[in-house]
Amino acid sequence: MTVVVRPEPRDPLERRKEALRAEAAAEQPAPETSTPTKATQIVAIYGKGGIGKSFTLANLSYMMAQQGKKVLLIGCDPKSDTTSLLFGGRSCPTIIETSSRKKAAGEEVKIGDVCFKRDGVFAMELGGPEVGRGCGGRGIIHGFELLEKLGFHEWDFDFVLLDFLGDVVCGGFGLPIARDMCQKVIVVGSNDLQSLYVANNVCSAVEYFRRLGGHVGVAGMVVNKDDGTGEAQAFAAKAEIPVLASIPADEDIRRKSAAYEIIGKPGGRWGPLFESLARAVIEAPPLRPKPLSQDELLGLFKGETVGRDVVLEPATEADMCAAEKIVRPSLEVIYEGV
Repeated sequence: MTVVVRPEPRDPLERRKEALRAEAAAEQPAPETSTPTKATQIVAIYGKGGIGKSFTLANLSYMMAQQGKKVLLIGCDPKSDTTSLLFGGRSCPTIIETSSRKKAAGEEVKIGDVCFKRDGVFAMELGGPEVGRGCGGRGIIHGFELLEKLGFHEWDFDFVLLDFLGDVVCGGFGLPIARDMCQKVIVVGSNDLQSLYVANNVCSAVEYFRRLGGHVGVAGMVVNKDDGTGEAQAFAAKAEIPVLASIPADEDIRRKSAAYEIIGKPGGRWGPLFESLARAVIEAPPLRPKPLSQDELLGLFKGETVGRDVVLEPATEADMCAAEKIVRPSLEVIYEGV
């Protein structure tokens, strides 16, 4: 066997490049997939806007509380609507809004100003800036800074559930994954391309930070508004993550959700569904997902649904101009023999 020995680069920049190449070529260690051992399990839920994260979390947190778990639900969506279903349509003051108001009055924020409870579930909203007046991701970072001042790391909960918008890819919304702030992630999706595209992006983010030494894993997927066509289940199988629950596209669920009614109650029609989901969330280990390529994602759907048979036709200069393009001779000077 011939061993090629490269000379040590003298240039510091070249040495750094060599170190980066060696790091990129190194084999990654096997992922840790055991059950989290921390006293508090922090679970971040991601999904496309409008896919039903808040509906799922409100009912899930309510059921977990009825099972004897101490649960904190934190809304991390600038719309501040995570807790509205839990509180019968009422909105609670957000941490960012309350902090600004208290600061202007020279007062400190207290737990009772931002955290509220119902039937054993504790809940709060981080909030965010109004449209056009700031960065939502930066608002999330600021909100967590305020939580830390309130003693977030000393609070005694069995589970902390974080509701994050999955459409946005900036650092603020990726905070739990990038900074190992949670042990596991759950994606909420349905049998449509856009929600699965978002779910796949979240899996890609988890895989990216695992390569950088992170420990967050994907516990699984909740299929909401399931119409039985099977694309979401097929995605989960290819990404090698389990389906924790399939919530059907049922008129009774839609009507009760629109009326801000909790359906995840023991003894109710949908109680067993959320009892099973609660157990799955508690027991599911954080797995390392296998994100799909764009072609693999499109392959989950019929060709006519996603336009897979469309041919890309290159545009011409004439297409881009109202008048016919005039070709002028080049003014470039060419020197012979150079």
